[in-house]
Amino acid sequence: MSNTPHQQHRNRSTASGVSLWVGIFVTLLLTSCSRNVPPSQPVLITPITLPPSSATPSPTTDADWTMYHANPARTGYVADTPDPQRLTSLWKQPLDGAVYAEPLVVNGQVIVATEHDTLYALDARTGQIRWHTNVGTPVPLDDLPCGNIDPLGITGTPVYDPATGLVFAVAEITGPAHVLVGVDVNTGQVKVRRLMDPPGADPQVHQQRAALALSGGRVYVAYGGLFGDCGPYHGLVVASRTDGSGPLLTFQVPTGREGGIWATPGPVMDAQNNLYVSVGNGDATEGDWDHTDSVLRLSPTLQLEDGFAPQSWASDNASDLDLGSMAPVLLPDGLIYADGKSGQGYLLQANHLGGVGGQLQTISACRAFGGAAVSGQSFFIPCTNGLQQLTVVSGPRLAIGWHAPQQISGSPVIGGQTIYSLDPGDGVLYALNAATGKVRTTLAVGTTSRFATPTISGTTLFIGTLTGVVAVSIS
Repeated sequence: MSNTPHQQHRNRSTASGVSLWVGIFVTLLLTSCSRNVPPSQPVLITPITLPPSSATPSPTTDADWTMYHANPARTGYVADTPDPQRLTSLWKQPLDGAVYAEPLVVNGQVIVATEHDTLYALDARTGQIRWHTNVGTPVPLDDLPCGNIDPLGITGTPVYDPATGLVFAVAEITGPAHVLVGVDVNTGQVKVRRLMDPPGADPQVHQQRAALALSGGRVYVAYGGLFGDCGPYHGLVVASRTDGSGPLLTFQVPTGREGGIWATPGPVMDAQNNLYVSVGNGDATEGDWDHTDSVLRLSPTLQLEDGFAPQSWASDNASDLDLGSMAPVLLPDGLIYADGKSGQGYLLQANHLGGVGGQLQTISACRAFGGAAVSGQSFFIPCTNGLQQLTVVSGPRLAIGWHAPQQISGSPVIGGQTIYSLDPGDGVLYALNAATGKVRTTLAVGTTSRFATPTISGTTLFIGTLTGVVAVSIS
């Protein structure tokens, strides 16, 4: 796993002299990336399950945005949003911590999670806080062997379940431990709570960055490692029933170490509720494929069904040039697009991912981090050197379209015929013509994390920043 383009380089040379110096270098690098930290402490919480009689279903509306990029396929597309002549700041609400997760919108409330382990509900019109619930004490960076979020609390985007009326989030709490909570969307009361670390997984070296997914009465939670790739972590997907009862379901990437599932959109789901995940670099750099540097398809019960990896998976692993940095992109006609840190993009068949080297097409695209947005046959990927438009044409093949300026690198969403994306460093929101890439208008919103992505609700956008949340009017 890596959550930045710059990561350690592993080279297993057969020449003894080179191997010695590489070994020394890697040892020093790992030492510099790790800290002397207190040992993990057992975390005891009182589990809370949801009795069937207490579920309060709450239907959604067209203005709601209940999960990362609006739907299980993570398209990030709203067809009837008007295109802007200008963007105007409506309100800004400072909160108790940085917001890495995408805001949700449910029944006129903006649901926001912070790295202080707090969930907020804000009035979508005014920004006034309706309720807030702190679900634990976040983990200071000094208590982790590596990482780059301080403190580490709720990072992955929550998901709202209309069947129970609960917002589900995973909080990293002091211990450390990862705790799943389900809070009442109207009151903030915690109705579900359970530990989400499967047996044998060290919570101190696992990070929950990926957005949560929801289907069939289960919440799905993916894990990778901390920035720095320290410790014996594995890529995991863990599922809990939405009432908090019963055993956890767990899938672990079958590699000796690493193979994180950390791309911010989290699991992407098709119409049959199969999960598609991108997997980061793994420990293996020779021999049999260990299912890292990959796109994997999992069944709703987390059975491994199929997978794809580039022919170059072993050298990708050695050089940290894997597919783990961007989630798979579900496309029409049973196609998938995969991209990551190598600059190569792959067109795949969803029902036959093809194993090693099984792609339909390879293109030279870009290094991509985060989540894409899809509208019809066109989709838009968050390249480190600026958004890139790609289109599926007959064949099927991919055609490369317009390319945005370098600073516009945030994970995009689409409203009508407009792409919304951020310049995270300068804190500027851009509205681009989806057909041409031309800038329609911009607005300064404040510094965000590099993975921030806007939320669309009617004619309003909501953006999480490093200090709170901002509402922007489309006019």
